[in-house]
Amino acid sequence: MAGPIASKRLWQDFDWLLFGAALLLCFTSLIEIYSSTMHEQSENYFLRQLAWVILGVVFVFVIAALDYHVLSEHIPFLYVLALIALVYTLALGRSVSGSKSWVALGPVTIQPSEIIKMVVVVALARYLSELRESAYMTPVQILKASAICLLPMGLVALQPDTGTALTYLPILAVGLFIRGLRPTALIGLILAFVLVLPVSWYFLKDYQKERILTFLEPERDPLGRGYQVMQSKIAIGSGGLLGKGLFNGTQNQLGFLPTRHTDFIFSVVGEELGFVGVSITLGLLAFIIFRSIYNAQTARDNLGLFIAMGVVGIYFFHVMENVGMVIGFMPTTGIPLPFLSYGGSSVLTAFIALGLVISVRRRRYVN
Repeated sequence: MAGPIASKRLWQDFDWLLFGAALLLCFTSLIEIYSSTMHEQSENYFLRQLAWVILGVVFVFVIAALDYHVLSEHIPFLYVLALIALVYTLALGRSVSGSKSWVALGPVTIQPSEIIKMVVVVALARYLSELRESAYMTPVQILKASAICLLPMGLVALQPDTGTALTYLPILAVGLFIRGLRPTALIGLILAFVLVLPVSWYFLKDYQKERILTFLEPERDPLGRGYQVMQSKIAIGSGGLLGKGLFNGTQNQLGFLPTRHTDFIFSVVGEELGFVGVSITLGLLAFIIFRSIYNAQTARDNLGLFIAMGVVGIYFFHVMENVGMVIGFMPTTGIPLPFLSYGGSSVLTAFIALGLVISVRRRRYVN
């Protein structure tokens, strides 16, 4: 009798509010993807995204049903498998927009570097949670934790996919911050980051340098690399308070805004739904982030805490970078907006992350 009662209690503790917020974002995404690709019906962007959303929903329930401790036990094998997948992608992957980041699985093409972030979240969470209780991490422990994250990140950077590689950093930053760093270690890491920035310029490819220069001065190439950001600003600014209405955005419908269904989907929301639509969208994203933080705070152990906060770091970085990108405050990196941008791997990863957070929540009262 105890088994069914415990199982019922666990499912009653499923975070329906968190899940509902994600579904509302996906509903908005599907509408705006249809709007931005309605003149390209042969590509079936809407139906493809709908299929990935349905698959993502399935993954939420599957991951939430699994005990995150069981996932942690198998994470060494999954981590090695993830590294093999990245090496395979680097060697035999399909090149898209200059990055060899894609692998074809029959009729479906996926981006392993997106999904593998969730493996890194659990791997780092397991390592940090198993450290002996102490106020601060030792330099060796910091190096080991960094290696768990930086090894797959380096393989992604070699593809080269700088944008996706950067999304691995919040996992490490949040984990180290929560676990505890000595003030001297924190200052050292910040100084190392600052010193590496100018040196890294010499290792960037020409198109990557051009992206940074265009970000600093979009007008230097208004018909080239600065075109996207300038059109994005026009689209968002023209939306006004209530927007131009669904399927009526001129920058969107007339094709002035490039990659409007993927990286710049937020611009379409701004143009067609206006300030009100943007506020609701950002509100839902903020709710997902803060709700995940709450679930992390109520986790039964440090493993759950680190997993949930690793997800928070990813969500937060994606939102800040993508929204900052479309309004010209951040460089154009191709980082998708969670639950909104078109892309199967991105949507699936966002839902898997959601499933991990809900898995942590569902087991907060388990003895």
